[in-house]
Amino acid sequence: MRIVSLVPSLTELLFDLGLDDEVVGITKFCIHPEPWFRTKKRVGGTKQLHLDIIKNLSPDLIIANKEENTREQIEALQNEYKVLLTDIHTLPQSLEAIQDIGLAVNRQNAADELCVRINKAIQTCANQSSHQKVLYIIWNDPIMAAGNDTFIHAMLEAAGWQNIINTSRYPVLEESYIHELQPDLIFLSSEPFPFAEKHQQAWQEKFPTSKVVLVDGEFFSWYGSRMLQAFPYFSRLHASLT
Repeated sequence: MRIVSLVPSLTELLFDLGLDDEVVGITKFCIHPEPWFRTKKRVGGTKQLHLDIIKNLSPDLIIANKEENTREQIEALQNEYKVLLTDIHTLPQSLEAIQDIGLAVNRQNAADELCVRINKAIQTCANQSSHQKVLYIIWNDPIMAAGNDTFIHAMLEAAGWQNIINTSRYPVLEESYIHELQPDLIFLSSEPFPFAEKHQQAWQEKFPTSKVVLVDGEFFSWYGSRMLQAFPYFSRLHASLT
């Protein structure tokens, strides 16, 4: 089987399912695992795929995602190849996607075992509810936050925080509105915008009644095997905030 992955978090999943030989193409944003990032053929960005490169790879299976990839390009690929198109906004959907991929790539047992381990990891945060209201920021200018129908929202809630944004998708916010919200915590994500200490300091000055925290965005937004590491990270983050 020849597999092309168009989704960074699912590329990491394929690696953890033991598909080193089968995966022949990845995107330039598929940074994990690092050896694959260095050696696998890159087929462009998640939203700017090079269809000619994909064609030259002659894939038997392409793994894509409704949010990560563009509809036009995925439909073009579906006319030529078998495409497993995932759509993940909740934890159950993430586990279902792992099982669907495991079945499609002949790694069903490994995928089932991974789901069991992820469920156990999720339970470690079951009693860590802080009831703190969190504003999760993904972009700096304009200011964009994670809404209530995103995978980030699902991970925040599972980790024991309350997402203060009750609108859908990724709304653009004004500073005045953030002051009105009065979040207990403001999480500045490491991706897609690379928030750093200088941003944390600036945000803390703007919003002194909230605690501004830099967080690793991969643990909040990467579904797949990265979820195994996410919940221990959330536990450490809870501990650091008490």
